[in-house]
Amino acid sequence: MMKQRLLFVLLTVCVASFAWANDGVYYVQGNQLVPLHETDISIEKEVLTIGLCDDGYAQVDVLYELFNHGTDKVVDMGFEASNPYNTGDSINPLGGHPYICQFSVEMNGEYLNYTNAVVEPGQFDKPFRMPEDEDEREFARYSYVYCFKASFHAGLNRVHHTYRYRMSYGVGRTFEVPYWLTPAARWKGGHIGDFTLRISATNTAKHFLLADSLFSGSDFRIIEGAGKIRHTQIGWGNEDFVEIALRNGTVEWHTTDFLPSADFYIQSADTYTSFSGLAPGTYYDRSDTYVLWSEEGKKIPESLARNLPYANRGYVFKKASLRKLFSQFWWYMPDPSYQPSTADFTPREWRLMRERR
Repeated sequence: MMKQRLLFVLLTVCVASFAWANDGVYYVQGNQLVPLHETDISIEKEVLTIGLCDDGYAQVDVLYELFNHGTDKVVDMGFEASNPYNTGDSINPLGGHPYICQFSVEMNGEYLNYTNAVVEPGQFDKPFRMPEDEDEREFARYSYVYCFKASFHAGLNRVHHTYRYRMSYGVGRTFEVPYWLTPAARWKGGHIGDFTLRISATNTAKHFLLADSLFSGSDFRIIEGAGKIRHTQIGWGNEDFVEIALRNGTVEWHTTDFLPSADFYIQSADTYTSFSGLAPGTYYDRSDTYVLWSEEGKKIPESLARNLPYANRGYVFKKASLRKLFSQFWWYMPDPSYQPSTADFTPREWRLMRERR
């Protein structure tokens, strides 16, 4: 996992608005919010749904079932999101994350008010201390917290929150969605009894990677729409990844007694283009930030560039040469029912079409 993180540090030279996120437990010390371990409440179930949208945002929905093994109690519970990196945003200790919007939290059927604070990332016992030096503030690492009073009654309790997150991006990737899983260690037992991850691409197509090491306990499966899944190796160290192509679909991973040993990233598959020896068309995505890639000094074939938007939607080409061309790409999923149309073309696809006229 450390190799993977190093890889993306080296590749990142553009905006990286990280929002690693999950829920932890705190106590208030003066005006400071201090993370702690919870000894009575365990995570019985977590359903994490991440929707990858064409507008550069991810729609995140998290549903918890937490069991209070003790008596009724009130704890300070907080959703954490790490600070933006390389964006020029200043620290806002009393405000929310600048790249998260429409945050809401519901507990046992009741919507809750929340406040904001910052804490040291990954520390269970240290409140965040604002650096006095201006340069140190620019590169400080901290976590934004959306904190709310959680009234747990004895037995099962449900917490549900949703938000929209402006996805990270940079050289070597069109989008990236990081997510914290390790704060589960702060709850009783340090694990998640029943864990489900769902990644969806509604009314769009997305092609992405996840590090295989964290998800080796069971298999991903397509539960809605069209999709493909395979295991692949990329990178200087030939690291193992799960590669997923979705078209208006959802992929799911489920396990029980889950002890997350690391956090994870959803990384756009154009990470492939950071490595040599890949032919044009290895990766394709409909997002507006997509840039058609080719090896240096090689011209993108006209037939490939003009027909990518249709191939991505599953068009079955009448010309044998085009059928042969696109059948070589793993992500291509023919759909005989698709009738060619430009009605849902993204701005990037329109620019691509105009450039090729």
